[in-house]
Order: sequence, then structure tokens, then C-alpha cells
Amino acid sequence: MLKEIEIINEQVATFTATCQQDIEKFRREFTGKNGVIQSFFDRFRELPPESRKSIGAPLNLLKQSALQKLQALQENLNKQTKPVAFDFTLPSRQFEVGSHHPISLVMEEVIGLFERIGFSVKDGPEMEDDWHNFTALNFPEDHPARDMQDTFFISREDKMVLRTHTSSIQVRTLETETPPLRFISPGRVYRCDSDATHSPVFHQIECMCIEKNVSFADLKDVLYYFVHAFFGKEVQIRFRPSYFPFTEPSAEMDIGWEVNGVFRWMEILGCGMVDPNVLRNCNIDADIYSGYAFGVGVERLAMLRYKIKDIRLFYENDLRFLGQFR
Repeated sequence: MLKEIEIINEQVATFTATCQQDIEKFRREFTGKNGVIQSFFDRFRELPPESRKSIGAPLNLLKQSALQKLQALQENLNKQTKPVAFDFTLPSRQFEVGSHHPISLVMEEVIGLFERIGFSVKDGPEMEDDWHNFTALNFPEDHPARDMQDTFFISREDKMVLRTHTSSIQVRTLETETPPLRFISPGRVYRCDSDATHSPVFHQIECMCIEKNVSFADLKDVLYYFVHAFFGKEVQIRFRPSYFPFTEPSAEMDIGWEVNGVFRWMEILGCGMVDPNVLRNCNIDADIYSGYAFGVGVERLAMLRYKIKDIRLFYENDLRFLGQFR
């Protein structure tokens, strides 16, 4: 066994390493738990006591030499491996920065415009019952909006629908709060309609004011403020008589718009004085209080602001499109 120890000792002394794999090979063959030195110790335990004296000292020296050799190989390799130089003049990595969706940009701007003149913001559920979505707002039983082809019904038996307008928030607010009230109700709404200018899901911002002695002149004053603040003071405005179940009298508001050099009128919102029946349905005295309401589609405002011709672009999540609104 002494002869074997001498041979291994010579192999340890002459071993060289040029990479980490060589060092791992040395550890595995000589100092590992399955290496040759460990096998010597296993055999050493089986030797008779009188033979151990001559073997023990050389075996311990071999183990120490192998461990020292392993450390020296690693230190020598570390010295030879130069760290990769970093060039601080190189440009930094480019990270894509996100941005607000154009719908969010327009909605936040409009909300801010009304908050400046004292309107609060109200919210409500997107799944509504018949009372808050239709009946309380003076919709007759045979109104087209109650048909399956116009409204997404969740349950015909319980008369639950995906709200068709955020006017349902107005009903809920009138039922729980006492006039005077000035608030807007932004949010998603749903209708069975889909083409280049209509989407089955879109966004509305509706406005309501319930106070004493409110007139159509007050409504026009607020609408002129809103349109001029959003589109600019040079924009032309007109009102056309219209009909809505929940307002009387009612009107649609158009703005002048130039398309390919041709002037035309474009409808942007519906408005009117709150029908007394709506106030009575919400337990508000229509002989004391009056009010106005109007609603505007956020997508329509965004399409006009950014000159977008197809509403479906808002929902396709095409980064080439969305990247223009940073």
C-alpha cells in the first residue's frame, strides 16, 4: 500500500489544470468521497494494528497534499481568468415604456373638466336590474331597448341585464342622496351593436344636475363650457330637438367638423331636462326640484380628437396603434 501511496502522491504533485473542468476532475479522482484517497482510508481501517503505524503518516500527508493542491489549482485558475471589462460609454438597454390607453386619456380629461366646476364622480354596477336600467328612467314596456336584439340579458326571469347606459348610476344616486346634486357617472356600457363606429362594449360619461330652479339655459351653459374646453373655443355648436324617455324637452348636440375639406355637422351627445317621472320614481318632489342630464360616448370623443375612423382599433391591442398615444 505504501507503493500505491507514493504513486498517487506523484500524480497529485504533477497534476495541472487549465479550466474549471480539470479542477473538478482532480477533486473527483483524488479528494472526493469516492476518490482514491478515501479508498485508501477505507482499506486502512481493515489493516492489523501493527501495520497501521507505517501507513498512517504517509496517508495523512497524501490527504493534506491533495487538499492543498486542489486549493492551489483553483487560485491559479482564478488569477488566469480575467474579468470581462465593462464599457461604460455603451448606450443603456432600451426598455419599452407603456402609456395610457386613448380611451383612458379622454375619460380622465373629461372627468377633470367637470370636477373643476363642482361635479362629483359616482359609480355603480355593470350588471343591472330592470328597474334601475329601464323602468325608473321612464322606458315604456314596448321600448326597443328592452328587446333581446338590442340588450344583453343576463337573466330574462330576473330581468337582469348588462347596463345599456350609465344612467342607472343616476337612479341609484337619486335614490340614496338628497338634492342639490351635481355629479357625473363614467363607466363601461353594453349594447348589441358592432361595426366601424359601434362596439358591443363602449364607455359613457353621463352628467346630472338636480337643484331648485334649474333651466335649459343652465344645461346649455355647461355644455358650451365642456365642448369649448375639450375641442377648442373656435368649434361651432348647434342643438337639434330629439326624444329620450328620461328627459323632456330633449335635444342632440352637434359640433361642426371638417372632413376632407368639407364642413359637416356631427352629433356628439344627447341631453335634456330630467323628466318629472324620473324624479318621482326616485322619491324626489318634482314640484320643488328640476334638473338636466346628458350623456356622451367616450369613444366618439376619442375618435374625433385623434381622427380615428374605426372604433375597433381601440380594442385590438395593436402596439403600433397604441404607441402613438404616449
